Amino acid sequence: MSRIARQLALSTLALATASAFAAEPVVGLITKTETNPFFVKMKEGAQTEAKKLGAKLLSAAGKTDGDTAGQITAIENMVAAGAKTILITSSGDAIVPTLKKVRAQGVQIIALDSPVPEADALFATDNYKAGVLIGQYAKAALGGKKPVIATLDLFPGHPVGAQRHNGFLKGMGLTAPDAKSNELGGQAAGVACMADSYGDAAKGQTGMENCLQKNPAINLVYTINEPAAAGAYKALKAAGKEKDVVIVSVDGGCQGIKDVGAGVIAATSQQYPLKMAAMGVAAGVQYAKDGKRQAGYTDTGVTLIAGKAVTGVQSSDVKTGTELCWGNK
Repeated sequence: MSRIARQLALSTLALATASAFAAEPVVGLITKTETNPFFVKMKEGAQTEAKKLGAKLLSAAGKTDGDTAGQITAIENMVAAGAKTILITSSGDAIVPTLKKVRAQGVQIIALDSPVPEADALFATDNYKAGVLIGQYAKAALGGKKPVIATLDLFPGHPVGAQRHNGFLKGMGLTAPDAKSNELGGQAAGVACMADSYGDAAKGQTGMENCLQKNPAINLVYTINEPAAAGAYKALKAAGKEKDVVIVSVDGGCQGIKDVGAGVIAATSQQYPLKMAAMGVAAGVQYAKDGKRQAGYTDTGVTLIAGKAVTGVQSSDVKTGTELCWGNK
């Protein structure tokens, strides 16, 4: 090869290399729904970080919580559009074969909020710890009264629902499965009623009504999230029992923090979806640069927000919760 030919070949290689590095990283974000304030904030965090880092963000969501078919379609569409990292809040394990397929094609999978098989990494709240915090608070808030508990859970088999529920029992000092179990502890002394709310206010209200029929003496209600807590409060108020029952929850959305301030919810464990998404996008951009997959679990933090502080349980006030909340302020 002549000197000129070699120079041309080297120039072509340099241009190709520069073009490859200049290519815009494509990151996909798939949430459970588009309307839940938690996922709205997650998308906002992803958009902000993508703009900051010069990445292209693709986003999609299921029609409802549990819409795995919609999530599978979104995964396939995003990979076809060039996404090399998929960030996902899983609606169920039906998505796992699709994740396994695209991961084998070189796509990095990062789970947000909820663990999922085949994910390279998880950025999420320690949901067991979130449950422990509200359990500890509830035990102290009862002031020595014997707990008669209703739990308004997510739905059977979901790890986030199980971790929060079981952590709550642990915080109460009751018998509870460990953080790795997806089974709800239901045999603990004091648990009078368990109902699935799917994180929905209307279903939370119905579940609370049914629990009150089963045992009118309920004095403590654990809820999977703040919409379910609002539904429980509505049922309790209709029964004239709202002042006699302690309600605790998890999420820390802006409406939930308002409900803590108003006395609807006694305390809630606040999580940070914007941080989860921003970290996920950054990991996606890094993967596009060096091809090194993210690995393991990253705790994105949790803070107990309480309307009234109780002795022996560390918490922050409503003002702090409002400054850090997500959704409509």
